[in-house]
Amino acid sequence: MKCLVTAGPTFEPLDEVRRLTNFSTGRLGSQLAAWLAARGHDVTLLLGHYATWRGGAGAAEVRTFTTANDLSDQLHRLAAPEVGAVFHAAAVGDFCLAGAYERLPDGRLAEIKESKIASRRACVLLELKPAPKIIASLRDWYPSARLIGWKYELEGGREAALAGARRQLTECRTDACVVNGRAYGEGFGLARPDTPDVHCADQETLFDALAGLL
Repeated sequence: MKCLVTAGPTFEPLDEVRRLTNFSTGRLGSQLAAWLAARGHDVTLLLGHYATWRGGAGAAEVRTFTTANDLSDQLHRLAAPEVGAVFHAAAVGDFCLAGAYERLPDGRLAEIKESKIASRRACVLLELKPAPKIIASLRDWYPSARLIGWKYELEGGREAALAGARRQLTECRTDACVVNGRAYGEGFGLARPDTPDVHCADQETLFDALAGLL
């Protein structure tokens, strides 16, 4: 089967020399891409430019992405009837820059338009706006493919994390959602529509469960 796997972080520029990103290494998605390729699937890996894990050997093709818009554009261009599954494991940043401002002595905010925000400024305030939710567009681009999303949660407990996964299934019309992070605890959760949630104790068990969706 032809599969697309996304992995690693996006980043958003704050100015021409600084960026907003996250701690994703790209390891899980890259290892999933290699695991699928080793089992005969035709895999394209879309890997964040600043992913620190570079173990995606085995994928037929590896492409890099930068911002959320860049990843979105690439996924849109790759959409084709022959794509059978999309594993969207990339850590897409939730926010991008709306504006940068300096607080003046009288309390007013003055917009900063420099290419590099000067470090001499006493107080700089950054306004962030939501980045595009790529997963919400995947069903329109890949109407027949298996779509698997991810939820990495830190706050709340396991049931709250799984409830968030089930919301993603409904809102984004995906076929499955993998849950992990401190809120879920050890291992991974796998949520699917109209079926009981599945606990996967380790990565190998998770990959086996995902292969069962193909």
